[in-house]
Amino acid sequence: MYKVHDTILYGSQICRIEGDTTKNFNGETKEYYVLKPVFNDTSTIFVPVDNEKLTQKMRRILSASEIYELIRSMPETDSEWIENETERKETYQAILNSGDRRSIVRMIKALYGQQQRRQAQGRRLRVTDERFLKEAERVLYDEFALVLNIRQEQVLPFILEQIEVSEKTKP
Repeated sequence: MYKVHDTILYGSQICRIEGDTTKNFNGETKEYYVLKPVFNDTSTIFVPVDNEKLTQKMRRILSASEIYELIRSMPETDSEWIENETERKETYQAILNSGDRRSIVRMIKALYGQQQRRQAQGRRLRVTDERFLKEAERVLYDEFALVLNIRQEQVLPFILEQIEVSEKTKP
């Protein structure tokens, strides 16, 4: 399925598959994928090859054309604020865990809209919502930066520019 040097999304981190190895953890010898997070080279992740639940967290990253398509769809992407805080936390955590980029975009739009409303009232987002917004942006921006070969701080201006160009060329 995956090969050494493939770049993947594992959970919410962009990783390169450095190889595979056999390790003995807790007295049990297993084969593991060795993953190195791209934007955190001080850590290493070992994923048991035979653990379906963990290997399902390994997903391919988007191609440049898929990223451009996702950006073009952003203005039409619906977002809905979830009033119930417990339900919102559960839903947002599930979205981040799923790695579904369209759902992550909807989540960012909902959180950003709420942030704008609260700022207009002289208030801030709840700490948990701010954390979800930062994490969702990081997940999306890391992937976009890597695939498009730009710096992470260039991603938001790039997205806004692409949306503007897309809006101008619409019939």
